[in-house]
Amino acid sequence: MIYSGWGQSLSPGNEQQDHFGSAAADRQASSNYAGIKNPAIDYIIQRVIYAKDRAELEAATRALDRLLVWNHYVVPGWTYRFTRLARWDRFSRPETLPYYAEPQFPTIWWWDAEKAAKTGSR
Repeated sequence: MIYSGWGQSLSPGNEQQDHFGSAAADRQASSNYAGIKNPAIDYIIQRVIYAKDRAELEAATRALDRLLVWNHYVVPGWTYRFTRLARWDRFSRPETLPYYAEPQFPTIWWWDAEKAAKTGSR
């Protein structure tokens, strides 16, 4: 067992072949770490890639997820939807963040002199 993850976007596609497809199972440097060779998964990956609309894409990716978990190829480990972040309250950030912005520290955060003065830091 390895504890790992596969970077995904909100519109998964061809990369699923390298992550979970049979053709990638024996290929060096693929990300099919489990060596998955499963025709049902190959079929669903094609449904993901060639989805005609968002609803079909979501249904296919959910089906892929169910197959991966049901066969114990993948065990969910990162299920907490929030980022834990400990910091001194001496920084500020935009009130509304872009969808993928959290925490993006320090990229879109800034030093807030007024808050810093309250914490006794410079």
